[in-house]
Formats: sequence, structure tokens, C-alpha cells
Amino acid sequence: MNIRFKGILLLISIVAVLLAACGSNNDQGAPDSADEGVSPEETGELVVYSARNERFVQDLLEKFMDDTGIKVSALHGTDPLQIEAEANNVQADIFISNDLGALGYLDAQGYLQGSEPEGMDIIPEQFRSADNAYFAISARSRGFIYNKDLITEEEMPKSIEDLFNAEWADVPNGYAITRGGNGGMIGNVSALRYEWGDEKTADWIAAIQENAAGIYEGHGDIRKAVGAGEHAFGLVNNYYFHQQLLEPTDNNVGFIYPDQEDGEMGAIANAAGIGNVKNGPNEDNAILFIEWLLESENQVKFVGESLEVLINSDLEAEYPEEVQEQIVNFEDLNVQDMPITELGNYFQGTKELIEESGLDLELR
Repeated sequence: MNIRFKGILLLISIVAVLLAACGSNNDQGAPDSADEGVSPEETGELVVYSARNERFVQDLLEKFMDDTGIKVSALHGTDPLQIEAEANNVQADIFISNDLGALGYLDAQGYLQGSEPEGMDIIPEQFRSADNAYFAISARSRGFIYNKDLITEEEMPKSIEDLFNAEWADVPNGYAITRGGNGGMIGNVSALRYEWGDEKTADWIAAIQENAAGIYEGHGDIRKAVGAGEHAFGLVNNYYFHQQLLEPTDNNVGFIYPDQEDGEMGAIANAAGIGNVKNGPNEDNAILFIEWLLESENQVKFVGESLEVLINSDLEAEYPEEVQEQIVNFEDLNVQDMPITELGNYFQGTKELIEESGLDLELR
């Protein structure tokens, strides 16, 4: 595997509190509110908390139920801190996260537990914790989706640092970002804290808050707005670009992977994966789920509609033709070099820095 590709996890640790996922409760018995938790039965069940969008997760869980006969109770849209809040009354068996930062934090605090499941060797060592308490399945990168009818590739910013400049407020219809509490934005800021330190990062947050023409709930909103010509470009994860390409209209979009020149920090990347919750009520079924997920076809299923890139480079996701042509191999990208030891270290403090710098965590 190319050294740069291996470097993804060295920066997928972009640590952040993930509030991503706007899923709703399913019909498997999940409660109406994340605060209520899940009350599992003692046998034949698996309780999954997920920070990912429900439509990226539910098909996977249904396949597990069909394959094993084990009932899954799923709670979608879960803040990773709920695992911490329930430490004295553990409800979940598995936590599915949008980034390894949150998983690294939970593991460092003792809320996850290691195991030796069969098949773990299919995940490269740099993409899992030493004791297999958590591991990555799919990766993504930050960048700029842009509307080709409003702005050319040559006219686009080529670096995250470019957004310090107020001139980008003057592009046709301006540019878009997410609210400060969005998981992707938190991860982005955590990466910048590692790269630049807090003072420069705070100045960058203040600049984008001031200069952005639109601040949205999530990246799905941004991709649609850019596709419709409401903004010239937006800061998103690359798989939202892939998703916009599949729209029947408003799909004349391109994507810029920033900071690709020599001496620049490289694109900010992240990964989605799962953690084995310590002392979960159905520990044996949690191991069964992990071993099931490590099967090749289920790793591919994990990517599903998200259109992310698989961590396991020996596997290929089944992308639609329009997307396949735009998939960029991480081996060919310059990516940020963030050591694996930084996993979890920037989980705390990032939301506070964002809010103190003037970008609201929630839409007002």
C-alpha cells in the first residue's frame, strides 16, 4: 500500500466531537429521544448507537438481522458523548462513528473495550486501535464543491488557508459553510488546531463566519445549494460531491482537493468506523457483529449510499458510473500528516473554540 495512503489514518484522527447524522428513529424499537437510551433484552439482541445518517446505516443493520437472526435496536443521530454519559448504566453494544477522533477519545477514557475478533487482519494496523477496540471502514476528504456555471476550476481557491481572504465573499452568490456544530466542521477545525495552533485557527473561523454567504445545517444542504447555483462553492466532504453528481439536475459541479502543492499541509481527511462499547449488555453479539462487518461484502455495504472510499484498498465499492469517473485514489493525494498518537487528543475544546470565535454551533 502506498505510504501516502497509509497516511490517511495518521490524519483521520482529526479529532472532533461528531454531532453528524440527522437520522430519525427506525421501526426497530429505538426510543424517541437520544436521552432516553435503549432498553435491550438480555439475549438475541444488539444495541447500536450511530452518529451517521440513518440512511447510511439502516440497510447495513437490516442485512445483519437477515444474516444472523439477531434483532438490532438502533438509535440514530447519537452524540458520542452519550456513551460517556451512560458509563454507569451502559445501554449500547456498538457505537458507529463518522470519525476516529470521537472513537479515539472514548477509547482513551475507557468507554470502549478490545477484543480479538476473527478477520481483523483485513483492516491495516494503522486503521485500528492496538487492541481492536475501534477501527475504520471508510474514508473521506475535505474540499470545495463548486458550480461550473458560476465559477471555473482556475478561479477557485486552492487552499483552506485561502478562506482568510475576504475576496471570496465576492464570488457569484458567495460561498457556503456548515454551522459550527456540524461534525465535519468540528473535524476540520480540529485538524487546523493541530496544524496551526488555536490562535490562527480562531482567526480562520472568524473569517469564514464573516465572509460566507450561507451557513447551513449540513453538507447535504450545501451540495444542493451549490448545485442549484445558490452559491459558487461550498466546503464539504468529498462524498457529498459524489452524491450531487447523481442528481437528475443541478449536477454540473466539480470538486477541489485543497493544499495539494509541495509544502502545503495536504487535504484534511477523516474516516468512519465502529467501536466496541465496554460492558455492553450483549457483548457476545457485539463480537459477532464486528466479525460479520469484517467480511468483505459487508465492508462494501458499510460504504453504501454515502459514496465514501473504503479503507481496505483490496476491496472495491460499487460506485455508479458517474461517480466512478470522479473517484480519486488517496494514493494520489497529498494528505495532512497527523500522527496516530494524536487520535482523540483534539476531541475536547474544539466546539468551545468554534463558538468563541463567532461561529454558532447551531443555526439560529
